[in-house]
Amino acid sequence: MLSNIGVPGLILILMISLIVFGPKKLPEIGSAFGKTIAEFRRTTHSILEDEDEDIDKKRKPNELI
Repeated sequence: MLSNIGVPGLILILMISLIVFGPKKLPEIGSAFGKTIAEFRRTTHSILEDEDEDIDKKRKPNELI
């Protein structure tokens, strides 16, 4: 769905957000959004690593047989 936006759509979204939030709030919102995405990626990576460790622990006893 978001892959069909294109450059004109992004410009329109930025213009509307600039009008709604104003030029002073927009950098704060962008920074908060970036931090949220970074934290989501870190958490996702951590969960995937934990799952991989659990899978490896379950496989090792079976490999000894």
